[in-house]
Amino acid sequence: MERIKLYLAASSLMALGMAPGVPVAEPEDGQRYQITVTNLTRDQQFTPILVASHRAGVNIFTLGSPASGVLATLAEEGNTAPLAAQLSSMSAVKDVVSGNGLLNPGQTVTLTVRGDGAFNRISVASMLIPTNDGFFALNSEEVPQGNAGKTFYSPAYDAGSERNDESCTSIPGPFFAECGGPGGGEEGYVHIHAGIHGIGDLDASRRDWRNPVAKIAVRKIP
Repeated sequence: MERIKLYLAASSLMALGMAPGVPVAEPEDGQRYQITVTNLTRDQQFTPILVASHRAGVNIFTLGSPASGVLATLAEEGNTAPLAAQLSSMSAVKDVVSGNGLLNPGQTVTLTVRGDGAFNRISVASMLIPTNDGFFALNSEEVPQGNAGKTFYSPAYDAGSERNDESCTSIPGPFFAECGGPGGGEEGYVHIHAGIHGIGDLDASRRDWRNPVAKIAVRKIP
């Protein structure tokens, strides 16, 4: 995936001249969007979820192309910080937020980002555990217009940055019964994840899934 050009967009506030004792009004900071993610799997957890609002042309991955280093870190370790830092430094990105903690099967979490005008795209990403480098994502989807919301469903993607050996030595943890620890190996490009097959330490009867794995609802809020 071609690396995205970076630079940190600065913002400034203009003071309003008003009589003493009258509160100074601050300019509005754009429209806000509420992103609600539901874990649709039977026994996969989602690591902290990253949400970004941005212009068209920003993509966090391209199917069939190698994952960037920051996406690989998210997909292998559940660490959103490198991808969040890269996106936050781009002039084409309006806002980046990351959640806290794990999202269990059947649970829902809501995050809010700012975005208006040309900043009308949303991207979302999070790792599935236990997997080697599985993740779900929205990749530059357009936000809803007007008051109507939009609902998206994400399959599980494979970052292709680590071999799917389903081994305890290759999967972060310990957050589940079978495993814990770092690992390596790779396939080389981003593709739809083939699921858990029980070839290593993972119990496929518990950990496998059928796509989609995530429901993502986006709506405009005041």
